[in-house]
Amino acid sequence: MDDANDSEEGLVKRAAQTLRSLLGPDWQVADMTPGDAQASRSFFDARLQITPPDRSRYTDVLVSAYRSLTPRAVERNVGPIHEILGETSNPPVLLVVAPWLSQRTQNELRTRGIGYLDLTGNVDWSVGAPAIRILTQGASKAPKANGGEETKSVTLAGPRAGRVIRFLTDFQPPYRATQIADEAGTSLPWVSRLLGQLEDQLLVSRDGRSIVKTDWEGLLRARAETYSLLRHNSFVGMTSPHGPQAVLRDLRELMNSKASQNGDRSIAVTGPLASRAIAPLTAGGQLMLYVQAGPRSPDIWADELGLLRTEDDADVLFLRAYDDIVFSRTRQVDGIPHVALTQLVLDGLGGPGRMPAEAEAILQHMAMDTDHWRMSWNKDARG
Repeated sequence: MDDANDSEEGLVKRAAQTLRSLLGPDWQVADMTPGDAQASRSFFDARLQITPPDRSRYTDVLVSAYRSLTPRAVERNVGPIHEILGETSNPPVLLVVAPWLSQRTQNELRTRGIGYLDLTGNVDWSVGAPAIRILTQGASKAPKANGGEETKSVTLAGPRAGRVIRFLTDFQPPYRATQIADEAGTSLPWVSRLLGQLEDQLLVSRDGRSIVKTDWEGLLRARAETYSLLRHNSFVGMTSPHGPQAVLRDLRELMNSKASQNGDRSIAVTGPLASRAIAPLTAGGQLMLYVQAGPRSPDIWADELGLLRTEDDADVLFLRAYDDIVFSRTRQVDGIPHVALTQLVLDGLGGPGRMPAEAEAILQHMAMDTDHWRMSWNKDARG
């Protein structure tokens, strides 16, 4: 995208061209912006006049152009303007344009009834008279050349971001960035930058230095967009002589008999069998077990459980944990450690086959009673 198109004026021109293309050659889209608009501009960058093929009437459209727009900016800036316009006797049509709009920004605009158009093809805009309804889907991720939201240096990818997201979702606020940085084992400046970005996305809310509210479901979904269960955790397939349920019984006996004498024997169930214990949705599926990331960890556990490596038709998967956070705040289910519900959702949303659908069922279960699984933060709330 060239410099002209990075300016508000360039964005308006590109948006007008896009509208002409979407509406068709029989419609007229004229830029009626006064020549001195930039000198007198307050909230709007242009006024477009749209006329239908029969020329029976036209509608004026006020255009607000943004080189970058976050959900927080919609809440603080665009939303109040739209509300003021709505109080007039004949409210004008508003259209927000930008190089690219994230899904969360689109949702925030749509919730407020504000039409939008980005230059990748994301459009949701309606006009009553003449009747216009445009709904198209463009890029789900920011183009690399775009100076927008996803080009910032702090992202939700990587282990340290995963630890922060687990903290924000596992624990009820209030707490401060210093406590998050200490628990996640990362630097305070990095955590502060990440929190600033999450605040822009309306995923966290702060009162002074304290975080007072988190959108735990939104945080999990945002993190899951950067995470793939089988890509980020190398795995080894195993076959069991008597099936996954027999493996779980053997694992329970093994944990009970050796837990006191074997030190750190980190293992945790995730995937379909863990989901089924919370919200039964499907039958079958592999038994997925997180183990430490050491090269021999899967084989050590396989020997103790009587499993054999296989390249095909594995009914047990040992996942070498990408980070020890997967073993934090585990739950005991029938004497066997299962990953925390937040980790189970992340694994499901980033997993193959039916796992995303299973994760959606877990999310519904979690939303019904957050007090059951979210902990209050204090200096002893570690695990």
